[in-house]
Amino acid sequence: MIASFISLAGILMGILGSNFTGLAVKKYSLGLTGNTILGVFGSILFIKSFGRLGFSPNMIMESGHVDYILLLINFIVSFIGGGLFLILISLIKNKIEARKK
Repeated sequence: MIASFISLAGILMGILGSNFTGLAVKKYSLGLTGNTILGVFGSILFIKSFGRLGFSPNMIMESGHVDYILLLINFIVSFIGGGLFLILISLIKNKIEARKK
């Protein structure tokens, strides 16, 4: 139950990361809806990829108590993942649009 909550909180951090990136760097923004969708996928991608290093939701709760250091790392990776995924998709979108012209 707690691991599921940690996963959902990580996705929320990814959404915040992508929307913050979109606000900070306007040229990469895809609007609120686009940023939010990319934040969800970016956070999931990064946590599934880097969570194997020991900060997945199951590892955070492995001892039966919350390991707050691992939780913080999980949230930071989700936040960064949402932002980087937004930048990556925006760059791909801009390349495709440039080729069409």
